Amino acid sequence: MEVIKQRSVSHELSVMRSLNMRTDLSDDEKKHYFKLEKGYQGEVMFDQLTAELHHDILVINDLCLEYNNTIFQIDTLIISQKTIYLFEVKNYKDDYIYESDNFKLVLSKKEILNPLGQLNRCRNLLQDLLRSLHIQLPLESYLVFINPEFTLYQAPLNEQIIFPTQLKRLMNTLNQKPSRLTDWHKKIGAQLVSMHLPKNPNSKIPPYEYEQLKKYILCSSCFSFMTYDGDRKVFCEKCHCEEHVDLAILRSAEELKLLFPDKKITTNLVYDWCGGIGSMKKIGRILKQNYQMLGFGQWTYYE
Repeated sequence: MEVIKQRSVSHELSVMRSLNMRTDLSDDEKKHYFKLEKGYQGEVMFDQLTAELHHDILVINDLCLEYNNTIFQIDTLIISQKTIYLFEVKNYKDDYIYESDNFKLVLSKKEILNPLGQLNRCRNLLQDLLRSLHIQLPLESYLVFINPEFTLYQAPLNEQIIFPTQLKRLMNTLNQKPSRLTDWHKKIGAQLVSMHLPKNPNSKIPPYEYEQLKKYILCSSCFSFMTYDGDRKVFCEKCHCEEHVDLAILRSAEELKLLFPDKKITTNLVYDWCGGIGSMKKIGRILKQNYQMLGFGQWTYYE
């Protein structure tokens, strides 16, 4: 088993993590952020299962593709000798009921977007893309419910749906299918990875400005604000995470570049962004060690 594209936190989720702590999101924006966070956690849980697969296969995680002017995302794609497997992972929790081709929460009767419809849309687009690339391997698609606290009443007898109690059986089934890859398979994987869009154009990131955001160092674990001990460390009072102040400042500079890619990174800007943590001298040293210094004197900035 070889993972040829690791899962990483999406650009959208990275930005929303920062905005959730640094500004007051609306209720809808918060719901969107929590949905992204929960979805990512579910995908990581599925990665832990696919990591146990031992046949000669290729695993591609978190693939964002475009075909025929339509963007679609694939949570996990597995290329084996005879089949390509597409997995849509849902981290739903609580009790749902399946009625009239719709998913509804049992308690509130609130209807959600049918994940089977999402899966079939993704499958059709991928099938068309593969056909355009003259790739004729059979494609199997599955909707995976990863959360053990998920229940679906009146579930359809649909072989595409994998429930939490069936995950182990799914992995055993995949492990039992022999697979021997050739250079042709590897070229397919490399071609699909090369088509990945790093930023999804359909991302729902609310507008924001530098002046409206709170200036602190965020915890790398729980994203709460960190406190400086005045010497070498910053620490989080919420999760008790500790970090060397140099690493925390560098991480904050990267966050600044993420949120404001058009801003020039200067010592004054990073000092302000970190809420005055550290000294101007310390921040200048950290930036000089990790970035290319451009300009001169008061016009110095870093890339």
